[in-house]
Amino acid sequence: MSKDREITSSRTVNYSQAEVYQAWSNPDLLAQWWGPKGFTNTFHAFDLIPGGTWRFTMHSPQGANFDNMCVFVEIVPNKRLVFDHVEPVHAFQVITTFDSQSEGTLITFRMVFKSAEECERSREVIEPSNEENFDRLEALLSSHFNSKV
Repeated sequence: MSKDREITSSRTVNYSQAEVYQAWSNPDLLAQWWGPKGFTNTFHAFDLIPGGTWRFTMHSPQGANFDNMCVFVEIVPNKRLVFDHVEPVHAFQVITTFDSQSEGTLITFRMVFKSAEECERSREVIEPSNEENFDRLEALLSSHFNSKV
């Protein structure tokens, strides 16, 4: 895989793989933190099986709506989630891994685009947005899970 088609973000959080995975795989929790700062979500479908769909609308703080369609490719509970973001605007695959560390769980979020040009066009917005997404995930973990690793 060519690195010029990838955007990778990672963060270690002080929560177990099972807790982190639950925040990614439970649609009620996922809807609370998915997206950049200030965004909210409406989930229309979330069928967490290979070939299952995840359809949702992200609502920006300015009132714009962004419809999204994803198809799950691979699910390994507590370890790995892979899905294809198929529409609209840009198509890419997301490979998310959850690796146990002594201080918690290392989350690696890789986005692989069809072309280097599409990746580069998106990088300026996606890299800081992914960090905001991780911030929101950590806030959710803190509010829903008492135990830290």
